[in-house]
Amino acid sequence: ARELDVVVSVDTSTPAVIRESARLGAGLINDVRSLQRDGALDAAADTGLPVCLMHMRGEPGDMQVDPHYEDVTSEVCSFLEQRMAACAAVGIPLERIVLDPGFGFAKTLTHNLVLFRHMEALHRLGRPLLVGVSRKSMVGAVLGRPVDQRLYGSLALAALAVSKGARIVRVHDVAETVDVVRMIAAVQAAE
Repeated sequence: ARELDVVVSVDTSTPAVIRESARLGAGLINDVRSLQRDGALDAAADTGLPVCLMHMRGEPGDMQVDPHYEDVTSEVCSFLEQRMAACAAVGIPLERIVLDPGFGFAKTLTHNLVLFRHMEALHRLGRPLLVGVSRKSMVGAVLGRPVDQRLYGSLALAALAVSKGARIVRVHDVAETVDVVRMIAAVQAAE
C-alpha cells in the first residue's frame, strides 16, 4: 500500500486479518463468506473500509457438493440483499458495499451460465458489481481448455461482464483485459 498507487484488496473472512489489513493500508475487504464469520461484520464496520460481499453457499471445502437452486439469479439477489441489510445494521453504509455474484462458488456450470446471462437483475440492488471469472472452471468446461489456455474465454466473459454493467473485473491477464475494457469504453463513449 505504501509502494503502489492502487487500492489493495484483502481477501479474508477473519476479523483479526480484516483489522490488521486495514491498519496496514488495505483499501477494500473482499470476503467470500460475505462477512458471516463471527466478528467479521463488526471488524469490517470498525475499519471504515469498503467491503465486497460475495454469494456462496456452504464453505469452500464443500460448496460444490450438489448445489441446488430453484432460481439461481433471484436467490443470489436475495442473499446479497440480506447481507447488505446485515451490513447496514452494524453501520456499514450502502456506499461502502460492492457485490460479487460468486461465479464458481457453490454453483454448477449451468448455474454460472444462467446467472451470467441474467446478471443485469443484480443491478436492482443498486451497488457496483465485481465479476471474477478469469480462467475459472466454467471457461474450461465450455471450451474444453486447461487453465493455462483460457485467455480467450476469459476475455470474452470480461467483455460481456462489462457490457452487462460490471464495474470491477477480477482478472489474471491484466494487460489483455485492459485492452478489451478500453475498446468497450471507446465504443460506448462514441457519439
